[in-house]
Amino acid sequence: MATFLYRLGRSAFRRRHAVALIWIALLALAGFGAASAPAATSSSFSMPGTEAQKAFDLLEERFPAAGADGATARVVFKAPDGQKMTDPAHRATVGKAVGELRSGSDQVVNVTDPYTVQAVSRDGSTAYIQVSYKVSGMELTDATREALKETGQEARAGGLTVEIGGDALQTVPETGAGEIIGVIVAGIVLVITFGSLVAAGLPLLTAIIGVGIGVSTITALASALDLGSTTSTLAMMIGLAVGIDYALFIVSRYRAELAEGREREEAAGRAVGTAGSAVVFAGLTVVIALVGLAVVNIPMLSKMGFAAAGTVLIAVLIALTLIPALLGYAGGRVVGRKARKNPEPAAADAKPNMGTRWARFVLRRPVAVLLVGVIGLGAVAVPAASLEMGLPDDGAQPTSTTQRRAYDLLSDGFGPGSNGPLMVVVDGDKAAADRTVTEIKGLDGVAAVTPATPNKAGDTSIITVVPKDRPSSVETENLVHSIRDTSGDDVLVTGATAMNIDFSQKMNDALLPYLALVVGLAFLLLMVVFRSVLVPLKAALGFLLSVVAALGAVVAVFQWGWLGSVFGVEQTGPIMSMMPIFMVGVVFGLAMDYEVFLVTRMREAYVHGERPGEAIVTGFRHGARVVTAAAVIMIAVFAGFIGSSEQMVKMIGFGLAVAVVFDAFVVRMAIVPAVLALLGRKAWWLPRWLDRALPNVDVEGEGLRKDLGAEAPEDGERELVRV
Repeated sequence: MATFLYRLGRSAFRRRHAVALIWIALLALAGFGAASAPAATSSSFSMPGTEAQKAFDLLEERFPAAGADGATARVVFKAPDGQKMTDPAHRATVGKAVGELRSGSDQVVNVTDPYTVQAVSRDGSTAYIQVSYKVSGMELTDATREALKETGQEARAGGLTVEIGGDALQTVPETGAGEIIGVIVAGIVLVITFGSLVAAGLPLLTAIIGVGIGVSTITALASALDLGSTTSTLAMMIGLAVGIDYALFIVSRYRAELAEGREREEAAGRAVGTAGSAVVFAGLTVVIALVGLAVVNIPMLSKMGFAAAGTVLIAVLIALTLIPALLGYAGGRVVGRKARKNPEPAAADAKPNMGTRWARFVLRRPVAVLLVGVIGLGAVAVPAASLEMGLPDDGAQPTSTTQRRAYDLLSDGFGPGSNGPLMVVVDGDKAAADRTVTEIKGLDGVAAVTPATPNKAGDTSIITVVPKDRPSSVETENLVHSIRDTSGDDVLVTGATAMNIDFSQKMNDALLPYLALVVGLAFLLLMVVFRSVLVPLKAALGFLLSVVAALGAVVAVFQWGWLGSVFGVEQTGPIMSMMPIFMVGVVFGLAMDYEVFLVTRMREAYVHGERPGEAIVTGFRHGARVVTAAAVIMIAVFAGFIGSSEQMVKMIGFGLAVAVVFDAFVVRMAIVPAVLALLGRKAWWLPRWLDRALPNVDVEGEGLRKDLGAEAPEDGERELVRV
């Protein structure tokens, strides 16, 4: 592989005009496709095999006009102190609002009058209008959403408090700020790392081109493939991360080859042949992690994984072809003015850098470093044992939003459970429906049960159950399970709250199979890369430790509320149900980037004749600075999302940023060299039969050296070459 990539790098350097034009043409083509493609609707969300989904499918068949899986909204009215919503003037105002909502959009299915459906609180201070739509919140037109927002303007003028809740106001979380902050920090870090604006600009430019091609392609295909808006957000986040990383690795190696006195074309070829091999295998681990999301068996999630994996493949191809082409244009400016005036000393005379000094410190005290790292991460991971998964409700929104204020008004007037009523579907006649109503009334945790509403055929009924507790609480989840356990197979529980509970359960059930698939395949891949059994095992175990520690930090902040005010946590509650799998997929790919790049340099030095301890120092001398820069950039990209007003986006940003901190600086920089120091030569042990069975991909470039005419001295006389 190293030889093939070496030739590819040299060819791209020589034919830089053609390579650059090809990538520009691809970017233009993808952009044109995105601009001319029909506007995508919201991706249809389904969870095959779950009870909530079966109920939705049944309702679609028996209640086609009900819009069971459509958006809902609640317009909540509160009378001034000393007045009641039952006062004639207020009743007239609310009645007018009901009429406006019914005529405001053809996407409306039903609008309830609070005075006919008992939607007025016992003390008369609060009332609400329930609005049901034909389509999901993401598919509502701007006109429909605007009509909803304008509801109650006259009521407000009359002194009533009016707030609007529900998923009808749901919009795609605004992105851009996080990415912009990440790019700015990335630029600063790259300038510090390289000391050259040109060298710093290349990873940023190529990452933006790669993300542009990937996201534009997703946008162009969104309507045809039913891709949701979150798909491009994930692809942008991952593509930006790996795009900068991979380009950073190639440019760094190119500069090291120039420092050895090689010609620019030769340096580009060797950089792609060696660091490019690490990029290929690091990219494959990310692709495995993202494609593995299909294990969860949620179509939307599978599509997100495949789309993001495609963006990663684009980033790999750009690093292998466009980077050497742009290096051809950059000339000597990629090194920087200071370095051109004062060339770096030869390898033998190079002064120890921070990476060298740290590696030697770890080699002197491997047991102490290992214990501190493992015990420290273990302590942070303790809260993960209390992990409760669910989906945040409107109670997690900032108090400045109308959704949160509507949530609080409903909780005060009708109880917390009114924010997440359950929809019970009875596949049977009226007698079965009445029997089900009686059974549910006798369960703990039930605040109210409405009479059954049958369809025209009389063979299916809908019952609304209001829990006593808030939608995201454990008590409400227990109530859903109780209804399902006490009722027969013909009674199905659905609605947004039940759907969230089933989604969380599906995620929980898929976590172990997903971990086994991703870690197992990556273990085999790393075994091929490192020609070792223990190094991939150590990489996988270290990754698991960092992810569990990051989950522990997420639980402490978002579930327990520790330092919640610092990170703007409005309300503690369950951790977003897709968080563990999402963190495993994203962080695993990035962690393996650092592992492959850092340990490949150690393996390379060991194969070329250095002792195990010397190889560790060599790997850190060349790789520590680059891995540190890459990690800082990723932390900045993810931390930029912590400032989002959306609790889920905030949680994702915090979790990923913390996970990268733990994995890059504790696991890869401390635990990995400590374990390798303790293992010595055993770290690179591989049974002979397995060595013969595994393909030799030559990541360390031994075959490349032979093809280039380098002599291969006997082991005892092997010349130490700085690579």
